[in-house]
Amino acid sequence: MEKTSLGRTNLMVSRTSFGALPIQRISLKDAEYLLRKAYNNGINYFDTARKYSDSEEKIGYALSDVREKIIISTKSHGETGKELLEHIDISLKNLKTDYVDILQIHNPSFLPVPGHKSGLYEALLKAKEMGKTRFIGITNHKLNIANDAVLSGLYDTVQFPLSSISSQEDLALIELCKKHNIGLIAMKALSGGLITNAASAFTFLRQYENVVPIWGIQKEWELDEFISLEGNPPNLDQEMIEIIEKD
Repeated sequence: MEKTSLGRTNLMVSRTSFGALPIQRISLKDAEYLLRKAYNNGINYFDTARKYSDSEEKIGYALSDVREKIIISTKSHGETGKELLEHIDISLKNLKTDYVDILQIHNPSFLPVPGHKSGLYEALLKAKEMGKTRFIGITNHKLNIANDAVLSGLYDTVQFPLSSISSQEDLALIELCKKHNIGLIAMKALSGGLITNAASAFTFLRQYENVVPIWGIQKEWELDEFISLEGNPPNLDQEMIEIIEKD
């Protein structure tokens, strides 16, 4: 499984990574099987969130015995620093670990900065000082907030929707993150199901070495498809470009 460095974190993550939102929809045993198969095939980065019901618990159940060999990010949707610190304690218990690699603020409506009345940024730093997270990040669906987060230099990683049908304006975030050495995590790489050709989605994002897609995986055949693509990455040739243009 090919790996890349996640910006200034220097975390070496699998370029095919696991978005764990969908596993909240399957049983504990099915999730265990899927997560373990992903790990056994070289996927080492798993992204979850406090808000994804029992997703964290399933990761803890399936992978706690290999904790030191994997990279975990989770998110807090707390609106205050107090809530964020409460969330990380719950997340650590669920994940059966005493730290996460990246703690992210989950899609805030503003950019948390030092001195903001929410206290969110200070809480991130406190969680890091206490050893509960190694790095800090932010996720967002608004480009202006994602851009501002990169330019602020306050965050180690940014998570943003990126896919083969993203606008050029959105795709410019890739170069911005590269310039500032900020880890860029791509959510919704299949555009929430609008893109049905996994190969074209995979191939488009693979051209950007600093982009780490977290593919939302719920079924074994989905995982198998990404493992197969990783083993034999398609070329971004004219045929693939035509598929993307049609989408």
